[in-house]
Amino acid sequence: MSNVFKGIFPPVPTIVDNHGELDRAGMATMIDHVINNRADGMLILGSGGEFSHFSTEQRKQIAEFSLQYVAGRVPVLIGIACASTAETIQLGEHAQNAGATGVLVVNPYYAKLSDDARFTHYKRIAEALSIPVFLYNFPELTGQDIGLDVITRLAREVPNIVGIKDTIDNISHTREIINRVHPFRPEFIVFSGYDEYLLDTLLLGGHGGIPATFNFAPHITRGIYQAFIREALTTAKALQQQLATLSPLYALEQPFFGVIKTAIKLTGVDISTAVVPPALPLNEEKTALVRNILARITL
Repeated sequence: MSNVFKGIFPPVPTIVDNHGELDRAGMATMIDHVINNRADGMLILGSGGEFSHFSTEQRKQIAEFSLQYVAGRVPVLIGIACASTAETIQLGEHAQNAGATGVLVVNPYYAKLSDDARFTHYKRIAEALSIPVFLYNFPELTGQDIGLDVITRLAREVPNIVGIKDTIDNISHTREIINRVHPFRPEFIVFSGYDEYLLDTLLLGGHGGIPATFNFAPHITRGIYQAFIREALTTAKALQQQLATLSPLYALEQPFFGVIKTAIKLTGVDISTAVVPPALPLNEEKTALVRNILARITL
């Protein structure tokens, strides 16, 4: 099963109306856009999908609609993380029953956990599910790194944990995961989290990325992966340099949800740019900055 998790799996934004409810027509448009631009798969309810701002029932609704609409056209990961193990398992069972290809689980946030607590949390989730489980490491937002020792132990002892999205602003961390895990489990999937480390991750032995920029500049991130597969490293380098010019987008607003949706809209996809409170939509000044940054690349 893990061989389907390679390439570019963009984190699809959840399209909502002005009341923060799922906009089914807009979500369908977004999913078709991702598939038509030949993504290898997709992530629903990741960080950019605003999972943390939805209720449990809304998350189930979004997962169900997305899986039904994708209808097996590409593999789909569903983000299921919650602060509690039990609720994470509940959402995992729901995603499994709804037809998800796998699930992605960021480590619990707010309460700092010991190494043993983090290991046990993930082990319980993986043992409760029959579909593949991905770790999601994003210490900038969760407040705690999963930890190299815990990642290595999970890869060694829990076969249903098949990979990781490593979103940490230090490529040496991703390198160390690969160096530690691949000698005994070379099929363990490593996805880059930060877009700018996509090519580095591939060169180190990783398998792809989960880049939000695919949603509005798919030719760049897909192009990097395809050029790497063809060993056309000059092309990959040129595209990676274009990708780097987009990095300032993420700093325009916190959280970045409205930035991504605005960039998608400005590149011609007719979706709502509404976000779920407490996030705020972009004002005119920041929208103009998004437009200026997009002008740096060839669309």
